[in-house]
Amino acid sequence: QVQLVESGGGLAQAGGSLRLSCAASGRFFSNYVVGWFRQAPGKEREFVATITSGGRNTDYTDSVKGRFTISGDSAKNTIYLQMNSLKPEDTAVYYCAARPFLASNNAKDYSTWGQGTQVTVSS
Repeated sequence: QVQLVESGGGLAQAGGSLRLSCAASGRFFSNYVVGWFRQAPGKEREFVATITSGGRNTDYTDSVKGRFTISGDSAKNTIYLQMNSLKPEDTAVYYCAARPFLASNNAKDYSTWGQGTQVTVSS
């Protein structure tokens, strides 16, 4: 059973950067798709980015394209979300999630979740 632990959240000013990490236990990198999702207060959890097993393909929601980059380090069993040019509307709890093999931007398709990390962007 894969377990996920996020880190790297915090407070940033608008225009600044943060890098989130999603560390996984178990044999993870070559067999799972990892997604980053976020949930702002009073809003539904929304898709941010995915990376397929082995890091071959990535996908992003339109609002973060050109600003966020998802990547992976197989040696460290860790997936990253580099967030640049942050905006106040990026403020949310960010979660990483994993599912076997097939990418999806629907949170309901993911069965394994981390505990979340808070990102707050001030204007």
